[in-house]
Amino acid sequence: MSTRTPRRTRTALAVAAIAGSAALATFPLTTASASEGGVAVQYRTSASGATADQSEPWLKVRNTGATSVALNQVKIRYYFKADSPSATYRFACSWAVKGCSAITGTFGTLVNPTATADRYLEIGFTSAAGSLAPGADTGDMQLRFHQANWQTLTQGDDYSFQGAPTSYTDWTKVTAQLAGVNVWGTAPAGNEPTEPPTTPPTTPPTTPPPGGGATLFDDFSYTSHTDPALAAHGWNVRSNSGGPGVPGATWDPSKVTFVSQSGNTVMNLETSSAGTGASTTHTEVLTKASKFRNGTYAARVKFSDAPKYGPDGDRIVQTFFTINDLKAPMADDYAEYDFEYLPNGGWGEPANILYTTSWETYNPDPWQAVNQHSESRTSFAGWHDLVVTIDDSRITYYVDGAVFGTHDAAYLPERPMSINFNQWLIDLNGQTSTTPRAYDQQVDYVLHVKDQVLTPAQVTARLAALRGAGTTFVDEVPAS
Repeated sequence: MSTRTPRRTRTALAVAAIAGSAALATFPLTTASASEGGVAVQYRTSASGATADQSEPWLKVRNTGATSVALNQVKIRYYFKADSPSATYRFACSWAVKGCSAITGTFGTLVNPTATADRYLEIGFTSAAGSLAPGADTGDMQLRFHQANWQTLTQGDDYSFQGAPTSYTDWTKVTAQLAGVNVWGTAPAGNEPTEPPTTPPTTPPTTPPPGGGATLFDDFSYTSHTDPALAAHGWNVRSNSGGPGVPGATWDPSKVTFVSQSGNTVMNLETSSAGTGASTTHTEVLTKASKFRNGTYAARVKFSDAPKYGPDGDRIVQTFFTINDLKAPMADDYAEYDFEYLPNGGWGEPANILYTTSWETYNPDPWQAVNQHSESRTSFAGWHDLVVTIDDSRITYYVDGAVFGTHDAAYLPERPMSINFNQWLIDLNGQTSTTPRAYDQQVDYVLHVKDQVLTPAQVTARLAALRGAGTTFVDEVPAS
């Protein structure tokens, strides 16, 4: 998140969509044992109380057969009793070895409710989850769900809940299907899992939809932060105080410079510190107008793993994101879509990690967050092509032409946003030295195409056409 300091680690933040209900047919229950092949499900929970803010069924799927199992053929069901007949729920994947973007969660209603179950959470996998070799398991899937209104839920009377396990244990009150056949567990009496409706595709169309197409493009061909053209083209170089980041730090416009690289001008954001709040400077450049909503956003950004001088280790955040203002705690018209690179970790992470996060809303105090994120724990030092597309059904993030994460319709924006780049320190705990040090983040260009979903290849073609025509700046996007 690029506008405030989280009070919980990212493991507690990824929240997915409100899902609809589906009726179940009724059949006699038949369950294959592990010795007959298939899969087994193991369970534990990190929320063991009879009541909780969120139910947290953490699961593993293990291949008990003699042949490889494609995970996109596996469905798991966790059964529970709704807190009220009208209650709706949101699914969350906090963290998973397979990656949260490869895991789906939908809710359904049982045709034959019992005293301990009238709903279920069904977990599925996309093809990106791959397969399990005989004897292998998925590793941790730290899953959770909560009431859409964030009211406390009762889970002590839920069919699939068990508060006791502190380590993963085979649990037959969670069922599993393999290729449509129930192979693990016992459903509540009178109910058997059936296949839900096919989920929508997770890749955008390859051809832009008709309409739209108004373009913002900036090659950042400026001389300095005081260049009159920078402000005339709608950019604000931040100087006002406040978060996110180190208390007492300043946002220094003079640390935003424009440098020549191989005949091309790029924007450089420098963040520096000597180990105190007063010595820390952050940098941010953002559009003055909040007029951007659906469509394609793209930028070429250079992330840095090491400082350009001084000791390394600061918990620094390097970003490209869109955002609008939070009008009230938990306001449902807030929106934010982030690329955030942490070269030295932070927010509970020990080392470099790249996040993409789609925000629905949050409450700053006490901290609550409603979002969905994807992450990759590896170095992203160097230049990267970052693209995020937003249409009426999903948000899709790309890094260097490959899908990085696809997020759900629950996180689509209700209001227009600004476009932002910033670099800042989460805190001073990662490097406590008082020796001066500085980090650079660079930006080659930014592109937004209104109301059109472009593939990364189409972004590259659009960029080539603009630069081939000698265009360094254009803004056709109307005010909202």
